[in-house]
Amino acid sequence: MGGGLKKPAKFWEKLPDKKVRCSLCPWRCEIAPGKLGVCRSRKNEDGDLYTLVYGSIVSMAADPIEKKPLYHFWPGTDVFSLAAPGCNFKCLHCQNWTISQVNVEEIAHEDLPPERAIELTKRYGCKGIAHTYSEPAIWMEYAYDVGKLAHREDLYNVYVTNGYMTIDALEEFSPYLDAANVDIKAFNDNFYRKICGVPSLGPVLEACEWMVGHGIHLEVTYLVIPRENDSSEEIRKFCKWVFEKLGPEVPTHFSRFYPHYKMTDRSQTPVEALERAVKIAKEEGLHYVYVGNVPGHEFDNTYCPKCGELLIERYGFSVTRHELKDKQCPKCGTKINVVGEYKSKRGLF
Repeated sequence: MGGGLKKPAKFWEKLPDKKVRCSLCPWRCEIAPGKLGVCRSRKNEDGDLYTLVYGSIVSMAADPIEKKPLYHFWPGTDVFSLAAPGCNFKCLHCQNWTISQVNVEEIAHEDLPPERAIELTKRYGCKGIAHTYSEPAIWMEYAYDVGKLAHREDLYNVYVTNGYMTIDALEEFSPYLDAANVDIKAFNDNFYRKICGVPSLGPVLEACEWMVGHGIHLEVTYLVIPRENDSSEEIRKFCKWVFEKLGPEVPTHFSRFYPHYKMTDRSQTPVEALERAVKIAKEEGLHYVYVGNVPGHEFDNTYCPKCGELLIERYGFSVTRHELKDKQCPKCGTKINVVGEYKSKRGLF
């Protein structure tokens, strides 16, 4: 335990009486001297803002890229996953609350400079780095430096994020952000206020639209929670937004909820509810729609949106069959939205 690596923060301004305003995320916290922001990772020290979690890693692992989930980005590759403590949300159902709802002084961590992160990525045969598990937007300074080094080594750099970040921060980071999976918690502001503890969904949607507009590979995940965000009306509104603002090619994942943390008063999501969400998404014109957290389900696979041919078969986080030829359907020739090359686990990177 003890403090993490401290470094001057980006994205803030001085205010009277040695207060500061952080502009890394839409909270735009006004922080008095000696105090922390909502995310617990940024501190005002005598009128200057510091990040307390630069390279303060509480979890790391070599994961399949499919675990993020990123199904259309370098399929079959492994990614070196990193997490620092803290989050700018307070989700009642957070599965990683033991690292997201603490500050760096409260949890054991390892100081991992960017150079060491790159070294471990290569040692474990990973094709890139994922900033994941808690909320990477709040350790952007570290992710930026890691991404810069990653690109020099021909490695990718990805976010698994709640999407709650300012466009200014996203724009600065974007040269080193190759892909992101954004977790859309629901499609109504009341859920974000009641369940996530933030004012609104709007900044998340804005960030997603900005990423797509600037060429960052995006996939979105919608965790379907019984009695909270599972109505056909809400899911249809979400799917219409994906189609109209992101485009039909953006992969969309409907994941199964399991009771956790402070939300154990309801059962796991029925598979039928996930299948209903997939049906709605396809009715709204989305091309690549998936069921998550249900290993072996037919909608864990990728099918050609034109002819229905099975293109990528998965079980859990493993690719068990890959039929794409030059990123095209071998049956009808339709171009498939996939970034990067498939890497079989039987081969070498």
